[in-house]
Amino acid sequence: MTAAPNETTADPTELPTHEVALSDVAADKVRSLLEQEGRTDLRLRVAVQPGGCSGLIYQLYFDERLLEGDAVKDYDGVEVVVDKMSVPYLAGASIDFEDTIAKQGFTIDNPSAGGSCACGDSFH
Repeated sequence: MTAAPNETTADPTELPTHEVALSDVAADKVRSLLEQEGRTDLRLRVAVQPGGCSGLIYQLYFDERLLEGDAVKDYDGVEVVVDKMSVPYLAGASIDFEDTIAKQGFTIDNPSAGGSCACGDSFH
């Protein structure tokens, strides 16, 4: 099997790491979702993309790929991957999972964000 031009087949332990923290609750939720999908080959990818009313939006999704320049950190079997361009925007950020009557979903607390929009979906 050969890797696509931007994909890497490197061992994740040899890749650079990032400063994104994943709470135990969020890691448990990721594990649960992966078990539901029957997939053990997926990682949680966290990225920052242009968009939203404040300029940048977060993206969280499962990805089987490791791309050139990715930074990886393992949280008790849950790999969190951040692309090279997003690493500085996410330095010191923490990901948690809330399951309350008011809100259910992953949350990102990012001290590097200068501000966010009223809806909380984008930041600058």
